[in-house]
Amino acid sequence: MNGKASAFPIEGYVALYLLAYLPNVIITKLVTSTPHAGLGRPLTGLETLPASLIISTVLTYLFIWWSGWHRDANGVQVAGARIPIPTRYTFLSGIGTAMVLFTVPLSFTFEGVSIPFIQLLMRGDILIIAPLVDIAFGRKVRWWSWTALVMVLAALAIAIGDRGGFNLPPLAILTVVLYTIGYFIRLAVMTKVSKSGDPASVRKYFVEEKVFALPLSVAMLAAISAVGFGDQSGQLGWGFVSVWTDPVILPLFGIGFTLTVVSVFAIIILLDPRENAYCVPLERAASLIAGVGGALILAWVWGLPHPRTGELIGAGILIVAIALLSLAPRLSQRARAARAESV
Repeated sequence: MNGKASAFPIEGYVALYLLAYLPNVIITKLVTSTPHAGLGRPLTGLETLPASLIISTVLTYLFIWWSGWHRDANGVQVAGARIPIPTRYTFLSGIGTAMVLFTVPLSFTFEGVSIPFIQLLMRGDILIIAPLVDIAFGRKVRWWSWTALVMVLAALAIAIGDRGGFNLPPLAILTVVLYTIGYFIRLAVMTKVSKSGDPASVRKYFVEEKVFALPLSVAMLAAISAVGFGDQSGQLGWGFVSVWTDPVILPLFGIGFTLTVVSVFAIIILLDPRENAYCVPLERAASLIAGVGGALILAWVWGLPHPRTGELIGAGILIVAIALLSLAPRLSQRARAARAESV
């Protein structure tokens, strides 16, 4: 990512994002669905997430140092070393990102709630927010973005209707609410300060946001567990302490590693200079497809519940939406170029 603009297309980053997200979904669901040898039951999200988030924090800090991205960030000198710190805007975005960081993997762990359904539910409200943020900041929303938005909302409606309603446990409802608030905060800040297309601004934003958001996400998770919200609470000790000497730490490392990779590709996609109503559906639809693909693999290979028909129909609609988002801008550019040449 050197120079003013990256030659690698945004759809390529979306493909890499999807490939990294798929194993994250599979490992997370397996760890929270397979009985643990010592406990005699599957681990809950509040038992697995602390270690995976801490691992992701360490790996992200190592990436920031190894890649040199920290040089583009705002920083202060401490004992002869330059330490990246957020600006007021990336600080605010970090709060929103912290909410997203722990709610997304937590959403994969609820018993009786399929991965495709919870993903469709969490992404639907975000896709409503995206064009509204564009309009609020005076950015043009093109017809193909509105069309893709309608298609994704239709997929959401089909999945909810096929399931017969929401029927979510309290902690799942809290997860959806915190995710939506966090994503809105993050998207609003990105639109205001960093959707310029400059690779240096992407690196700066990633570093300043993550150095604050990752430890905050761990603290938020600890707070939810400590206050006793929902029937998954009270597992703070095992999730933060006992897990480090348990064999399950190996798959949790895999979750933390893939989460780190996904976060890098996600920031590149979301900070693309095009409108949010283009970038957000592209990134969100890719994560939905990874969720559905992961659910199918889990059903075929490990015998977990198969996705419902409505969820698969919704995934098909999303594939069409992604094709529209990829092809329509290029066809529009060619049409404008042809008209210009004919004048």
